[in-house]
Amino acid sequence: MMINQLQHLLEKEKRCAVGLMSGTSLDGIDAALVEIEGSGTKTNVNLLALDTLNFNVDERNRILALCAPETSRVNDICHMNVHLGEKMAEAALKVIHKAGMLPEQVDFISSHGQTIYHMPDDYATLQIGELAVIAARTGILTVGDFRPHDMAVGGQGAPLVPYVDYLLFSHDVKGRAMINIGGISNISILKPQAKADDVIAFDMGPGNMLIDAIMTIGTEDACTYDPNGEYASRGKVYTDWLKAILKRDTYLAKEPPKSTGRESYTYAMAKALYEEGISLGLAFDDIVATVTAYTTESIIGHFKQFIDPTYNIEEVIISGGGVHNKTIMKGLAQGLKQQVLSMDDWGFSSDGKEAIAFAVLGNECIHGHTNTLPSATGAKKAVSMGKLVLP
Repeated sequence: MMINQLQHLLEKEKRCAVGLMSGTSLDGIDAALVEIEGSGTKTNVNLLALDTLNFNVDERNRILALCAPETSRVNDICHMNVHLGEKMAEAALKVIHKAGMLPEQVDFISSHGQTIYHMPDDYATLQIGELAVIAARTGILTVGDFRPHDMAVGGQGAPLVPYVDYLLFSHDVKGRAMINIGGISNISILKPQAKADDVIAFDMGPGNMLIDAIMTIGTEDACTYDPNGEYASRGKVYTDWLKAILKRDTYLAKEPPKSTGRESYTYAMAKALYEEGISLGLAFDDIVATVTAYTTESIIGHFKQFIDPTYNIEEVIISGGGVHNKTIMKGLAQGLKQQVLSMDDWGFSSDGKEAIAFAVLGNECIHGHTNTLPSATGAKKAVSMGKLVLP
């Protein structure tokens, strides 16, 4: 049955797919309904609908507890694996309904899952959100659990989106840096006329993760993020403290390829930063401003150290939740020598980029194509990531 179903998909000129993304920000599940034509470097993507199914405070806190060894329990992981499968199925059906379509009109779902722990040095990682539940609830072929195959051949299992950046955003003349600011900030470097082996990509450190945690702590759960960077814009960056924070972060000076996550930029770290700011006599807005500058300076520092000396980059294109933080965007525009644009300036959804990317990765998996970049992940070879589940 699977062979016949896949053969039917491969024979179609265009395929309709839902990409699901739940990232380190733990704000919810992004669902992108797309029409995909072709595959490989001939891939074309048309966004049909985009929606987000938010996590409530209890869900967010339960997932957060699973991300720390001291608060995680195996039975809680099992329960959340099934719960997130139900939630991801709901997100997929929600975006399909939003587009005025029926589930039987969708060819496949491709889910990133929810990362709860990532250990690249040990070639181990865990994403939950049971694929079998998604397939059963929607009646749609489901692809997911991408990272382990890359790690099985010596890769870090991240970053994965750069493969899609290479397919969709390479340019014959302009050098581009594609930055996604989610919980973590990551970058894809695309030189002009880039081939797959030319693409360099890595995580650059904290994105919104520490800012969100500081906001949650300082407002006692009343606000879990800094809307439009307003708190940061009202505050003053405490320069000496910022320098000390950057100096303590050994990840920033580590040579690529590299990846990181919530395991390094923990809630406990955010709490320690908040308490340190209070001990320095800073107002809450000043703490938020300084931690926001931590994100901005981490990105700028990577350009100065690893990118500008080697690559001719003309455009920096930002996507992810950080694109809505005006303080971050202003800081990058002032600190980088390149033109800084948002993905929306191109008419491509900043919020939906990663969900769209996983739909494309799923499409490549179904075609049996390799969908990794060893130059980004450090793997010994390119592999076809993804596991398929029939409904």
